[in-house]
Amino acid sequence: MLRGVRVVAGLLLGFATGIGGLLVVVFARPVATRYADLERWRLRRFLEIDSAAPTRPQAVKYLAVRAPVGLFGGVVPAWLFYGIALGVIAGVRIVRNGLDGIELRDDVAATLWTALVGGVLLYIEVQGIRGVVALERGVARRYLGPSEAELLRRRIEELSLSRAGIVAAVDAERRRIERDLHDGVQQRLVALGMLLGRARRHPDHADDLLRQAHEESQHVLEDLREVAWRVYPAALDALGLAEALEAVADRSSIPVRIHCGRFRTGPEVETAVYFVVSEAVTNAVKHSGATMIRVDITDDERAVRVRVEDDGGGGADPAGGGLAGLSRRVLALDGTFAVHSPVGGPTVITAEVPCG
Repeated sequence: MLRGVRVVAGLLLGFATGIGGLLVVVFARPVATRYADLERWRLRRFLEIDSAAPTRPQAVKYLAVRAPVGLFGGVVPAWLFYGIALGVIAGVRIVRNGLDGIELRDDVAATLWTALVGGVLLYIEVQGIRGVVALERGVARRYLGPSEAELLRRRIEELSLSRAGIVAAVDAERRRIERDLHDGVQQRLVALGMLLGRARRHPDHADDLLRQAHEESQHVLEDLREVAWRVYPAALDALGLAEALEAVADRSSIPVRIHCGRFRTGPEVETAVYFVVSEAVTNAVKHSGATMIRVDITDDERAVRVRVEDDGGGGADPAGGGLAGLSRRVLALDGTFAVHSPVGGPTVITAEVPCG
């Protein structure tokens, strides 16, 4: 209730300052900045809208655009008070004169109808007041911009989300590594142990069993190498991003065309780019039914941009485990990540990772 009264008071005050602001724009532009500061105080005190201190050109534009909003903001509460006044007058008349000379049935019907119309008009008035407040907020943000406190609050929110994303991504990576070790490497080591045990128990078949054990040990090494590569590709440090991505293309069962310039950025950026490409290629191989994957990586002084496109059937879910993990990894570096995958394809994954 108190907040509503404060908002209405702010709009009525804004009606007066809107007229004054228009006069400032026409006749006294040198004081536009001071007048805009008065408006900022009104917005903060009555409407809970924070804004930044403007330059003189910004202040002039703000006052000029805000003038009709202020006038409209005064008319809407005026109609509210007008309606309340009519209701009070009607109530006083009924109290003074009673129902003498009026049919009860007609009076009840008229009262109900008037109450219904009054309720609808009251609802419209409330929505109108909210709309004017939204207009005030939009004009302030467009021409004044958010204050330093608002920018700091937004940054804190972004960092909180990024931190939560990093924790979730690390947990997901741990679960994936545990699953790979349990379902792959561990099972092969068990099989290797069984083969060696059989070779000891059956010397007559030792040569054949040892041959199978040797083959199984090669598979164990391949699985371990694959797990280690997915944790962190050593080629990134030794050879650079382009060669590491070429290794991704070599391991893919679908042809992968990679266009990647010869550039070096920070290791965290290269790692993020590598995993975006690697996971996107892996998803395409497993789920898309594609026959070709194209990877384009470009950079400038501000960011590295990645685009991975396949000609598969589309329908990739951005909220799926792999893609969601990539999104968290990129967002943790203040980057952007997007997936466009209509049914029927193609699927296009784009990412932009800031260099600094």
